[in-house]
Amino acid sequence: MVNQTEVFAALGDQRRALIVSLLAQRPRSISELAGHAGISTPGTMKHLTVLESVGLVTRTKAGRVVTVRLEPQAFVPAEEWLTRMRTHWEQQLDQLADSFTTREDPS
Repeated sequence: MVNQTEVFAALGDQRRALIVSLLAQRPRSISELAGHAGISTPGTMKHLTVLESVGLVTRTKAGRVVTVRLEPQAFVPAEEWLTRMRTHWEQQLDQLADSFTTREDPS
């Protein structure tokens, strides 16, 4: 099972994040991704290997064309972690705000 740390690490590279953004629009061929990302096909394949290792993308081959698809369910661990952190920090900030409003005026 992939955890949020692995997902964030895979997305931490600017080119991989771009590839994920492109795939969020629709499945694409490796050569199409390479063209949009401005890197070589072998370079694109290395980035795809990282994304595939954490389950963010899958590849299918039909003849000579390899199509890459985004796997949205792989984002769930990261999304759940972000939700927990958002809730935690919202509570912390609410408590801080409450401490300012309940504080007596020193004058």
